[in-house]
Amino acid sequence: MTISVVIPARDEAARIGPCLRAVQEAPAVTEVIVVDDGSRDGTAQVAASLGAKVVTAGPLPAGWVGKQWALRQGMAAAGGEVVVTLDADARPAPGLFGALAAALERYDLVSAGPRFVCDGVLEQALHASMLATLVYRFGPIGPPSPPPPHRVVANGQCMAFRRARMTEVDGFARVRDRMTDDVALARCLAGRGWQVGFLDAGGLLEVDMHDSVRELWREWGRSLPLRDVTEPVRQAADLAVVWLTGALPVLRLAAGRPAALDVALLGMRLLLAKALRGSYREPGAGVLLSPLLDPASAFRLTQATLRPVRAWRGRTYPEASGGGRPARQGRTYPEVSGGGRPARPGRSAAR
Repeated sequence: MTISVVIPARDEAARIGPCLRAVQEAPAVTEVIVVDDGSRDGTAQVAASLGAKVVTAGPLPAGWVGKQWALRQGMAAAGGEVVVTLDADARPAPGLFGALAAALERYDLVSAGPRFVCDGVLEQALHASMLATLVYRFGPIGPPSPPPPHRVVANGQCMAFRRARMTEVDGFARVRDRMTDDVALARCLAGRGWQVGFLDAGGLLEVDMHDSVRELWREWGRSLPLRDVTEPVRQAADLAVVWLTGALPVLRLAAGRPAALDVALLGMRLLLAKALRGSYREPGAGVLLSPLLDPASAFRLTQATLRPVRAWRGRTYPEASGGGRPARQGRTYPEVSGGGRPARPGRSAAR
């Protein structure tokens, strides 16, 4: 089975080198494609110098978010039977790609949960607190039975699928206007009957997401609410769960007025913190201290839900259509040409 790795990159010159070196050590990988999405820092030159095939993304069409546009073009340029998409801050071990390809015997779309790299106690504590909000809302990685499509989650830092089938459904076009592109894609395809898997790949994948606590607060806090893929009623319910089971027990303890239920919930939260240690390359005091920051994480989720940010790296996107539902398939977007694909050349509205 041939495997193509596609890395969308916008201004990633400082981080893409370790990712590419790690990918090139994997014998299962057939080709490595970096889609340069309008970088201004020499990302394309770094990628080319390390032996990657560089695809220059076309002008961004109206109604598209840059990552989906880049991934669609990267998939069109790929020749492997399996496509693995990676973010530039990912650090894969050689065995990751074979494991993902094997998982596609059971799933149609699979994403991998990594081990995270954090710099300092405060960054790790805030990261672990925000990560805990996902567990409160959606449960641990790999639930015993598949959730309904509207509760499926995925990790866009690392995804794998069969190229022919994704090309057939044009999956990235279906979620072209979503900032939370990974969960939007997973839910859209699960709704079409795809088997979607979320695997714990902590021993095979590490990710260094953010350079500072401020960046972590701004960027991950912005995306965690899943606002553009979740209907308002369910969003309200998710926030209630985070506040009532995570934040309020800490606040009541700090005020010296904890009830028996608060103590029980805090005990459960400490058990979760212990379980989350396996999600970090170097778990330290930050993971155990993370419950203290649960009120801050609940506040950030609420803030980002009420005042969503649709800007990233110099681009600002209009509000997504559909109120939490992925965009419907249509003919309002450019077609990308590629060998064996249904799209025809010369049809891009962006030119």
